[in-house]
Amino acid sequence: TFYVISAIVVFIAGICLSISFRALPNSYEIIMQTLATTIITMAILAIISITMALIIYKKIVEPMSRMLRSANPYDKLDYLQTDDEDLDEVIEGLRKDLIAANNQKKQTDTILKHMTDGVIAFDMDGKVTYINPAAKYMLELKDTDSTFEKIFSKYKDINMEKIIYLENWTSSEQKIENNQGTMSLFFVPFKDEINRPTGVLVVIQDITEHVKLDNMRKEFVADVSHELKTPLTSIKGFSETLLDGVDDEKTKTHFLEIINDNADRMEKLVQDLLTLSKYDNKKDSINKTEFDLGELTKKCAEKFEIEVKKNNQKLECFVTADVPKVYADIDGIERVIINIISNSVKYTKESGKIDVYVGFVHNDAYVKIKDTGIGIPEKDLDRIFDRFYRVDKARSRKLGGTGLGL
Repeated sequence: TFYVISAIVVFIAGICLSISFRALPNSYEIIMQTLATTIITMAILAIISITMALIIYKKIVEPMSRMLRSANPYDKLDYLQTDDEDLDEVIEGLRKDLIAANNQKKQTDTILKHMTDGVIAFDMDGKVTYINPAAKYMLELKDTDSTFEKIFSKYKDINMEKIIYLENWTSSEQKIENNQGTMSLFFVPFKDEINRPTGVLVVIQDITEHVKLDNMRKEFVADVSHELKTPLTSIKGFSETLLDGVDDEKTKTHFLEIINDNADRMEKLVQDLLTLSKYDNKKDSINKTEFDLGELTKKCAEKFEIEVKKNNQKLECFVTADVPKVYADIDGIERVIINIISNSVKYTKESGKIDVYVGFVHNDAYVKIKDTGIGIPEKDLDRIFDRFYRVDKARSRKLGGTGLGL
């Protein structure tokens, strides 16, 4: 438009000048010079106009077109590009697409609302634009916590500007701890079509269980090392003493008994670890058969007759109902019954009583063991199935326990 208007003005001005110069001497030369000047001026105007048009298109028109296309999902629809389409059809098409977009938004909101992970979205001003219930629970947020600063100000090294503008030089993951446990926070900047930041998305995961398992693994390795080191130290110490020479046969025999006891303890520990490894890796074959649970329990109890008499204890087994045959892994069930009866015998004082009951309720067969032993303090009940955990470690080692049986 600029070029056309300018060209018309220059062309009319050139013609007017040519007409006005006709009466002058050497008018022909003056008119030719004027026309040449007009043509050159129009060419220069053309170059300037084309250059301006390219700059305006690259800097303004093209970015705006992209923005409008992304903002309006309907500009690519066929019925909007057809000039002769009926207006009612256009409105109906828009209505259907609006309903579809609204349904999709509801589905997304429903998914985010019921996710176990927390999700929070912030705009460039740090204001919350979306938050799901899981995020509120995990971060213990109140209704007044509506900005990035209010939510994360109590945690160190969490800065919105760093996340947005130093994305490649700063960590996008953070770990925090609160009353709900340990949380992993993952920060992702929002960006538009021309790669400009428009906000930040935060995804929150509860990794309390993972941290607990990792700590248990570390404790397990430390406990195994300690349990193996103690008997090895004893064996090494007494064997070195024997190698240096011990004249007294009674002392020598005593030292050898200690070495043998510690070797037995190590063997039992290694065997328990191998059994545990088989269960963990599901490599232990399970052979299910039908068997009489009452008879199996009685046989398990009979194995402790000598030890019970030695401790002046009383061990009785009662089958309280007509228990049908059970279908299970007989070796695994036997291992469990022996382990629990063994614990009762170990931790029941002399002249104590141990009763074993076998019964049947509805569709469940059960084995119940009751003793007059020292018991387990209530504060330790939650940890009785932890590996290597023993309430009284000194007494457990003396009695040969490893803390892996249960």
